[in-house]
Amino acid sequence: MGCAGVLVTPAVLDSTSSQTWDKILQENPWLKTTNLVAKPDQLIKRRGKAGLLAVNKTFDEAKAWIMDRMCKEQKVEHVTGQLTHFLIEPFVPHKQEQEHYICMLSHRYHDEILFYHEGGVDVGDVDAKAERLELPTGEGLTEAKVTKELLSKLSDAKKANMASFIVSLYKFYTDLHFAYLEINPLVMLDDNTVIPLDMAAKIDETANFLVAQKWGELDWPPPFGRAAYPEEALIHEMDGRTGASLKLTILNEKGRVWTMVAGGGASVVYADTVADYGMGHELANYGEYSGAPSTQETFVYAKTLLSLMMKYKHPDGKFLIIGGGIANFTDVAATFTGLIKALQEYADDIKENNIKILIRRAGPNYLEGLRKVKAASEKLGLGIKVYGPETHITAIIPMALGLIADLPEPDLSAPCGPPVRKMIDLKGKKPTPKGHPAPPAGTKHTLVTATPDTTCIVYGMQNRAVQGMLDFDYMCKRKQPSVEAMIFPFSGNHYVKFYWGTEEILMPVYTTTKEAVQKHPKTSVFVNFASFRSVHETTMEAMNHSNLKTMAIIAEGVPEQQTRDIIKVAEGKGVGIIGPATVGGIKPGCLRIGNTGGMLDNIVMSRLYRPGSVAYVSKSGGMSNELNNIVARNSNGVYEGVAIGGDRYPGSRFLDHFLRYQDDPKAKMLLLLGEVGGVDEYDLIEAKKKGRITKPVVAWCVGTCASCFTTEVQFGHAGAQARGDMETAAAKNKAMKEAGFHVPESFDKLPEMINQVYTQLVEEGEIVETPEGETPQVPMDYTWAKKLGMIRKPANFISSISDDRGEELTYCSMSISDVFNKDIGIGGVLSLLWFRRQLPDYCTKFIEMILMVTADHGPAVSGAHNAIVTARAGKDLVSSLCSGLLTIGPRFGGALDDAAQMFADAQGSGVAPKEWIDKMKKSNQLIMGIGHRIKSLANPDQRVEIIKGFAKKNFKATPVLDYALAVEQITTKKRANLILNVDGCIAVSFVDMIRSCGAFSQEECDDLMSFGCLNGLFVLGRSVGFIGHYLDQLRLKQPLYRHPWDDITYIQELAGQGPDK
Repeated sequence: MGCAGVLVTPAVLDSTSSQTWDKILQENPWLKTTNLVAKPDQLIKRRGKAGLLAVNKTFDEAKAWIMDRMCKEQKVEHVTGQLTHFLIEPFVPHKQEQEHYICMLSHRYHDEILFYHEGGVDVGDVDAKAERLELPTGEGLTEAKVTKELLSKLSDAKKANMASFIVSLYKFYTDLHFAYLEINPLVMLDDNTVIPLDMAAKIDETANFLVAQKWGELDWPPPFGRAAYPEEALIHEMDGRTGASLKLTILNEKGRVWTMVAGGGASVVYADTVADYGMGHELANYGEYSGAPSTQETFVYAKTLLSLMMKYKHPDGKFLIIGGGIANFTDVAATFTGLIKALQEYADDIKENNIKILIRRAGPNYLEGLRKVKAASEKLGLGIKVYGPETHITAIIPMALGLIADLPEPDLSAPCGPPVRKMIDLKGKKPTPKGHPAPPAGTKHTLVTATPDTTCIVYGMQNRAVQGMLDFDYMCKRKQPSVEAMIFPFSGNHYVKFYWGTEEILMPVYTTTKEAVQKHPKTSVFVNFASFRSVHETTMEAMNHSNLKTMAIIAEGVPEQQTRDIIKVAEGKGVGIIGPATVGGIKPGCLRIGNTGGMLDNIVMSRLYRPGSVAYVSKSGGMSNELNNIVARNSNGVYEGVAIGGDRYPGSRFLDHFLRYQDDPKAKMLLLLGEVGGVDEYDLIEAKKKGRITKPVVAWCVGTCASCFTTEVQFGHAGAQARGDMETAAAKNKAMKEAGFHVPESFDKLPEMINQVYTQLVEEGEIVETPEGETPQVPMDYTWAKKLGMIRKPANFISSISDDRGEELTYCSMSISDVFNKDIGIGGVLSLLWFRRQLPDYCTKFIEMILMVTADHGPAVSGAHNAIVTARAGKDLVSSLCSGLLTIGPRFGGALDDAAQMFADAQGSGVAPKEWIDKMKKSNQLIMGIGHRIKSLANPDQRVEIIKGFAKKNFKATPVLDYALAVEQITTKKRANLILNVDGCIAVSFVDMIRSCGAFSQEECDDLMSFGCLNGLFVLGRSVGFIGHYLDQLRLKQPLYRHPWDDITYIQELAGQGPDK
């Protein structure tokens, strides 16, 4: 066709913008000679039926059609929004019978191609009538297969060209990592030319690192009906620069209910609960901040939310719900420091807008975080209520909305311990359990159930995660650590030290998986912490070793094609996969994968050190911790828990784990936390209907709030988006309830449902409760204990001049930003780092003058000479610099301190210059700072004149300099070159400066002279020259220096034969 089309934006409304109609026409002259099609390009489906398609128009007609609709409200089905982006494309004349339909989409085990010989706006239900071709993962597509499976209703004359096009299109689909591609209509003209006229597609964004160059520049526009906000762009940009996960979608900027939620799964749960309590129409935003964001990132995120909340005042006030699950590794106090900073900035606005704030958070260092927020709230008068893990994750929502009374706030003086569990009173009854049905003959599970002897190999230098696994092992009283070895390909084989209780052990680290498996053949679990870029390669390699039966893939952002490839190979080899995008799993008493279960205090609180009776599967890793907490408070605890990951194609499905639990007599009750998107929950429903799963199942799918949104929302996980009605959370919950699962009314009621089913099982005798044993103790790491303020010890080092621990480097409490904003210069920096105070400008200028004057004194002096000789010997810069610096001493450059001390003492003693000179002569002492090789009063050293002139002009007093000049008048009468040299002038002037500037006490001045700071100024200044000489010799390519013989006097007399004898 020779032209692809033109995108028209709202810029055409501004005649001074970069895009005007005249410029469009100038850059695309074909628009005047071709009939055109105009249509909006804003992710709108069924544009033809909505009257949003202008066909067979001239340029002027297309322009008028667009201008009539540009930036104007338009209702499409149930969504109303502004039309802002339009496409103009060439019109392709064709007949109705030349229109066809094609769609390509991916599934877990195969790609599917749908083709229908009729297309266009009236194509109807293609799912029911299209021909289908399923292509197993990794299998190629041939024209013969396309012709046979898809083109039976197409005329023979068209089949060859259409088959060729479909094969090429499928290659395009896979090479560019599409997840869905639909073309309607796909036109085939009389000459068999194939032209796609309209296309809708989804790409797998996680494949960016593989095919970014092929994609080119991509825009991610908001769906039609939802405006693009600059605040969303800010958070999206910040998300791209950090390893944390930061998401923000504004749903209703005038809404009353705002959320700031940590965790992808938790963010959906909070939105669901708001909707379940009838406030979905007031839900203002959806988003998350998770993955250990920094204090600054949390501050920006919170500040952005608060700024949005202040845009529109509501007469009834607003609610800010700051929530989250129990974090696995995020330092809650660090993130809350950023939150507090934002609250301080908006405190007055919060009170003026009557915003009620409730917080529920738990995880590492959560107590300190809640204490800090509570203290800030009381100081600012914000009335914030704070809760920890003792409160159900979503309980703050009905409190915030005024539906229930506020619960008493917890005691923040000590961590939340394990819940006090009362055994259920059976009132003398002795029920008989029904017994456990045997699994069907030949049943084999790909995922191996962990035992107290199960061991693993960890890929990646994840020392913190490994230490957490070993601490869990020790707490569970395992005989041996569960981690046998680690793999790190970027260093040679070595050992890493870990703690086993209070003792230290050495863990071997190998460079290859092959060597690690050979050295540890009994290990069966592979925990892969490789990045999303390399996880496919490392997992495929690990599956070559038959003893590795279970693999956990922790990385988030693995391309779907690579995940499907891993699934295919794993199922072929009988390997169980947990992940990708998972925190792992935990089996109390046996094995903990990675950071599952969080910190040790959370392990204790949720009683994960010993098995209970409830086995669960969750998609969300963050919510798995929350399930541990809920289960511990409403039953006898967790038997096993797995987070399968939130991607669309998890390596193992709900069914894989539930069949294991069904066949394990110790797992008495099953718990499922699913989510919107995907169809894996229906496999469980089918198994329940067929009687394969007979144990009671408590189930809930999060994402029920989706029905409150008029536009499509991508929830926290990659797979959390419905492709059809069947994949919605509401449909799944309904289907599970009909199948006999125990489904609560909402997630907020999940604890009650778990308690109810558990109580019934105890009363029926299926679960026999036992008294709670002693809670085990594990030594706490020193670093963490110190962070919590539980211990103290004297520091080995003390520093008072700089600090790099905060958000910004500081020099003696001045931030690096202020160093440049105030333009204090190198003299100012030196005054902060050397003297721990900011000196007046004339003092810092004087320091800079000293550095400039002492920078160099030619190549002949001893220091420069040494640096040159060393450079010519081929040594590096640092070695050459050191060789020059090591010559500095009393005869070269090192006289400044002695000169300062001598003249300061003499001037302070009240002795007249002449008398002092005589005294020095009688004691055979040289006067430091006096004398020059060639300079005299008649031929002065300009360096001395510059220093002396500045001191006289700027210093408040110069008594020591005056005294030295009086000495000079006497010494030069003996010999003309016995002048006050540059070392002496700098020394005495410096003494006058520190004594007269008012920044130092007399004692501090004396200390500075004795500390050697004046010699330090010479060393610092002369280093500039030494480096210059080094670079000069390299630039000039000077050879090795060898001193000439004729410049050396050789004396070879034997000892005892010299003139002294």
